[in-house]
Amino acid sequence: MAKIVVLTGAGISAESGIRTFRASDGLWEDHRIEDVATPEGWLRNPILVHRFYNMRRKAAAEATPNPAHLALAALEGDPRHEVLIVTQNVDDLHERAGSQRVIHMHGTLTGALCHACGFRWPAPPEMHHTDACPACGAHTTRPDIVWFGEMPYRMEEIWSALRAADLFVSIGTSGNVYPAAGFVQDASRAGAETLELNLDPSTGSDWFDEARHGPASELVPQWVREICS
Repeated sequence: MAKIVVLTGAGISAESGIRTFRASDGLWEDHRIEDVATPEGWLRNPILVHRFYNMRRKAAAEATPNPAHLALAALEGDPRHEVLIVTQNVDDLHERAGSQRVIHMHGTLTGALCHACGFRWPAPPEMHHTDACPACGAHTTRPDIVWFGEMPYRMEEIWSALRAADLFVSIGTSGNVYPAAGFVQDASRAGAETLELNLDPSTGSDWFDEARHGPASELVPQWVREICS
């Protein structure tokens, strides 16, 4: 059974209508990154941050999985392959497409986190700065999202999977954000074959054994058909 680790980024969800992380002007949906994607920004203005993520949560809930998400779920269902999806995305489109082995290294919009005690629970459609933690009662509820300056989730598990992989595939990611940008080198050093499927060459495209460029909704189903034939 071939062990495949798939890294997905904003590019795979963009074709479902979810806007990519940031534009060239450094803004994220018309907000400064520092204001809506850092612990300091949340402490400074929790009302703004909750309003921002409430909008993102609504947009993600209204989006539907595209052919790339569906193809990865089909690949997971092939008994000849053991597939782990590591996603930088905070939407749940992989799960709604049918994938079951998914690691959200940057957290998820469907989760809530208490800044005071670390308790986690399912997020309601709308969160507010006045929400109390179900565990400790503190009014320090925040989205369960990994912000800039924070450590991504389940890294030891991810690195272990990369070391054991036969194939590492990167889909729809720019290759600019570490530690994910270094996964191709980690997997390659461990002996895995590496493949990039991206709209354009990523920053680390030269590190891959093979790179194919175009829309994820076209490239991913085509690749899945190839390895499942």
